[in-house]
Amino acid sequence: MGHLILRITIKLLFAPIILFAFYVQFHGDYGPGGGFQAGVVLAVAFILHALGFGLVATKKVVPPALLPWAMAMGVLLYGGTGVLTLLLGGNYLDYDVLQPDSHHHAGQHMGIFFVELGVGLAVAATMLQIFYAFSGREPEPRDEEW
Repeated sequence: MGHLILRITIKLLFAPIILFAFYVQFHGDYGPGGGFQAGVVLAVAFILHALGFGLVATKKVVPPALLPWAMAMGVLLYGGTGVLTLLLGGNYLDYDVLQPDSHHHAGQHMGIFFVELGVGLAVAATMLQIFYAFSGREPEPRDEEW
């Protein structure tokens, strides 16, 4: 019975946790931070799913082979934004060169949005990769098993 209540509670919380992660992610360009916190919250939703439904079920939802690609994409998005600003004639991560004629700092918003998106993607994938590595570990053999 306790297992059933736990699974129903996880089903009820899973989507709102992901929605909150997206809120934190997309609100990040209007306030400080955002990407790191959103990545952690997103990973927590899947860790909670694994705690209730098992690691195998969660690995079907987010395959472990996908995580290194997501980590690399996050870093490339972050670094690529900086390289793009260099190619446009500014300094590294000088967002104003993305929209130089804007009076409303549109370049700042675009640059911060892409950097925070890269951070969020990399952090979520890294957190899940760490969780998969620790939770999928084989138990240490006892002395009697040697």
